[in-house]
Amino acid sequence: MENITTGHWIFAGIFMFVFIGYLVWSYRKDLKLHKLHYNGSIYVLIGIILILFLFYIFKRIL
Repeated sequence: MENITTGHWIFAGIFMFVFIGYLVWSYRKDLKLHKLHYNGSIYVLIGIILILFLFYIFKRIL
């Protein structure tokens, strides 16, 4: 941490804001396509989380 200068922190801050801004803009631009192609993806996510939770429970019991 002693080699990180103020310029590095400024660059990191600007980079972070620009990168997050670009991600938000890109997601907003493709929102219609996300709703069309990934309509049932929430169920897949819930299923994966449920399976991982069950593995965790069985591992703790056995």
